[in-house]
Parts: sequence; structure tokens; C-alpha cells
Amino acid sequence: MAVKAIETTVGGLQAVQALFDRNPEAVKRLFFDRPTSPRTGGMTSRLAKAKKVYRLVEPAELEKIAGTKRHGGIVAVIEARSLPAPGPEEVRTWARQREPLLLLDRVGNAHNLGAIVRTAAFFGVRRIVLADDPAQALPGEAAYRVAEGGMEHVNLFLVQNLAGFCRELALLYEVVGTSLKGKDLRKGGLATPGRPVALVLGNEEHGLAAEVAAACSRLVKIPGTDTVESLNVSVAAAVLIWELLAVGPKSGA
Repeated sequence: MAVKAIETTVGGLQAVQALFDRNPEAVKRLFFDRPTSPRTGGMTSRLAKAKKVYRLVEPAELEKIAGTKRHGGIVAVIEARSLPAPGPEEVRTWARQREPLLLLDRVGNAHNLGAIVRTAAFFGVRRIVLADDPAQALPGEAAYRVAEGGMEHVNLFLVQNLAGFCRELALLYEVVGTSLKGKDLRKGGLATPGRPVALVLGNEEHGLAAEVAAACSRLVKIPGTDTVESLNVSVAAAVLIWELLAVGPKSGA
């Protein structure tokens, strides 16, 4: 017996439009409300040619399809994204090409995952590795919506043993973990020039697992005023991606 594919929903006009721009074949069905319908012409034309379902629906039905009131007036149904494990040769290729990497250790809030993906896409970080852990948020309705189309510009991977992956990665990358016990970015905490960088962010409440922190090449922290202990992980991601991973120049007119 064939296994039925797991489906998920993508809501919000920007996220759905990004799907049609980058990966239109992924859309299996499309639903939208009356106010949004004038902006769906290109999408529905594609679906009509592919003989796929699209329909204008009432607000209550759209909310039911989306599973949330925060659907932005449009919902696409897609097959859930598969998350492969990166192979050794693939990782070596990334290192040769100096691809920046972002690793997430049990970031559990789907909204935080979406915000981090959006930031990564904005700064040109295309590879994100997630811990295969029950506490780790995975791509779903909320993450897609908050990412505002960013999901279509990144590749997501899943590894069972993140600490072991970090140890292997450290042979090719400078693996920079975040920790309140890390070195201040203003006092030499920045990455050493010459090696590609893999940034590791930890769980919202507990930070990096001890074995993951031990596998990092170095630990850093973002200096603040000490009025609060730390930043939200998605905000910290934006600061550190800018400092350590952002592709392209950081200055200019």
C-alpha cells in the first residue's frame, strides 16, 4: 500500500507568491478569500493549466483549512518538505565553496524558526541544519508564514547527532556556538578570517546542549547592558548572521 504524503499549509500572500515563483509544482491546492482574489490571477492560471484545485472560500472555511486565523487571506496546500541529512562529500563541497552554514540546536518555537529562515534568506545564507530532536521546530504553517517567502530561498537539512556533526564540521569550518559564557564579540569574539563559518544557535530556554557547545570551535556572546539576560533567539540570529555569515559587503553608499 502506498504511503500517503504528509501535507502542510502555507499562508500569507508573500509566502504563497514565493512558492509560485520558485517552486510552483509544489502547490497541490489553493484557497483564498474574496479580498485577496484580485491578486491571485497568475497563480490560478498556473493551477488551471496543471488541472489543480483552486477556490474562493468563505472566511470560516479558510480559517479551518489554514488551522489559524493568521492566514493572510490565502492558503496553499503543499506536500511537507523532506529534510535530508547532508552527506560528507556535500559538506566538503560546501567548505570548498565557502558556503556559510547555520545550525539550530532544538529551536522549539515555529515562529522563531520562521524568523530565522527569513533572516538567513535576506543575508544569503542558503544552508540550515536542524537537530533531529523532538524539541526542534520543523517547517510548517507558522514557520512558512513568518518566513515571508524565505523558505523558498534556503535548503534545510536534518541530522540525528548534532554534536557529532559539529565535530566533523570543525575539521573544515570554524564552528561558532552561542553561549552566555562565550567570548564578547567586541573583544575578539569574531570569527578568524580564512575559514568558512558555521554558526550554531541553541534552544530558547536552555541554549546549546552541553555536548554541542563542547563540539564548537569557539563560543561567543552578544554584549548588552545586562538589563536582561539575553535576546530572543531570532533576534540574536539576525545580529550574529550579520556579523559572521552575511554574504556580500557590509558597507557602502
